[in-house]
Amino acid sequence: MEDNKNQNETTRSGFVTLIGRPNVGKSTLMNHLIGQKIAITSKKPQTTRNRIRTVYTDERGQIIFLDTPGMHKVKNKLGTYMEDVVLKTIKEVDLILWLVEPTTYVGAGEQEIVKLLKQLKVPVLLVINKTDTIQKEEITQVLATYNSLMNYAGVVCVSALKDKGVDDVLAAIFEHLPYGPMLYDEETVTDQTMRQIAAEMIREQALRLLSDEIPHGIAVEIDRMKERNESLTDIEATIICERDSHKGIIIGKGGAMLKKIGSGARKNIEEMLEMQVNLKLWVKVRENWRDDAMLLSSLGYDPKELKGK
Repeated sequence: MEDNKNQNETTRSGFVTLIGRPNVGKSTLMNHLIGQKIAITSKKPQTTRNRIRTVYTDERGQIIFLDTPGMHKVKNKLGTYMEDVVLKTIKEVDLILWLVEPTTYVGAGEQEIVKLLKQLKVPVLLVINKTDTIQKEEITQVLATYNSLMNYAGVVCVSALKDKGVDDVLAAIFEHLPYGPMLYDEETVTDQTMRQIAAEMIREQALRLLSDEIPHGIAVEIDRMKERNESLTDIEATIICERDSHKGIIIGKGGAMLKKIGSGARKNIEEMLEMQVNLKLWVKVRENWRDDAMLLSSLGYDPKELKGK
């Protein structure tokens, strides 16, 4: 009993979410914060579609990160789902990390985020990302711009891609978390299953290799994932797209593009599983799947979030 009391008084534990416009670096920052790749990254918007829970633990305590989809204009059921995930998440946490780019221009999207944050009683840590892309003297102007919008629990400047300032973010987070026991064991890194992460790694390669139009209309479903022996895992997966024309582009001439997607994904999955992977990919057309609630649910999007949409 005494040990639990002492731990509660010396360790901090709580939930933190990362929000921001698409492509500000939320997933990249989260991957660096926890020290390994869990969330996929891409320069294209809508990379993150679901709420990804990851856990960071050290002697100071435990941070449970909830990475959310970027805030964007809703166009279909998938978009509505993504927006609902963001709104639900930010009401459940102890601290919000608002990631922005280092610019003095505050667009309509950022203004909407400010309106939302002002309605909440959750402290906000402003994280100015990509500071490696501007001169040091310009940061002062960026800080002045964002400080004029609202009050923050703190401000941290980082370059997630360069892994600079990450320790400062962790320190700032722990300062604002409540004292309490750890909620997960020390070995826990994410609540995502290996199948979910593998599917996302395949989608990540498609996002990086295909044209701007197609990636928004694709999803990946793991049909089979089983260890053949101690050093080899067999994975069969289907890339779902909305049009026959997209299917041809994804497969490529003589299957070249599909092979390229599979090769890149296999390498990342092998690093995650620490064993060889035999990856087989197929492509199927399912028109308007982003507006099909049942299909979205089968692809791993929480049916509770989709109910009535």
